[in-house]
Amino acid sequence: MLKIGLTGGIGSGKSTVAKVFETLGIPVYYADDRAKSIMNEDGPLRQQIIHHFGEASYANEQLNRAYIAAQVFNNSEKLSLLNSIVHPVTIADAEKWMLQQRTPYAIKEAALIFEANADKQLDHVIGVTAPFDLRLKRVMERDGISPEKVQERMDKQMDEAEKMKRCDFIIYNDEKQLLIPQVLELHEKLIQSNR
Repeated sequence: MLKIGLTGGIGSGKSTVAKVFETLGIPVYYADDRAKSIMNEDGPLRQQIIHHFGEASYANEQLNRAYIAAQVFNNSEKLSLLNSIVHPVTIADAEKWMLQQRTPYAIKEAALIFEANADKQLDHVIGVTAPFDLRLKRVMERDGISPEKVQERMDKQMDEAEKMKRCDFIIYNDEKQLLIPQVLELHEKLIQSNR
C-alpha cells in the first residue's frame, strides 16, 4: 500500500481535496484533528506539555487551546518546542494508522508535512495550491478574520512556491480548473502505480 501525503498552505483547500479522495473510498488521516485528540488522550504527551507550558495547559481534562495558542503565537522558540513534542507522537500515530489500511493507498492530510519531516515516511506527497488572493479570501470568510490576521498565519508557514516544489503531484484549486477531474486522474495514477 502506498502512503501518500496531502499538503498545502492555509486556504489552499486541501481538506476539500481530501473529502474528494474519501468519496473515492480512500481513507484519510487528518493530522491536525488527530494531534488535538492525542494531546488530550496521550498521558506522557500531556505530562510533557504541562512540564514545559505549565498547569494552565489543561482545563477540565482538556487541552486549553486558547492558553497554548497565546503561548506559542508570537514565540517561535515555544512553537518549535511544542512541535518537537507533538509531531513525533502524531507521526507515529499516523504510521500505525497507515499499517491498518487495506486500500491501494491511504492519505495523510497535514499542513506541515515537510516542516515536521513527515515526508520521510511517505511514498509521495500531493500539494494543493491556489492563488494568494483566493487563499486570503477563503480564510477570511471561513474564520471571520482580517486580511492582516490571515497574512500573519501565512507568514508562519513554509513559502507556498517552495512547498509545491517539494511535492510529487500538484492539484490546482484555483476555481478555474475543475477539481474532481484532477483528483480522479491522480487516483487512477496512484492505483496503477501500486499494481
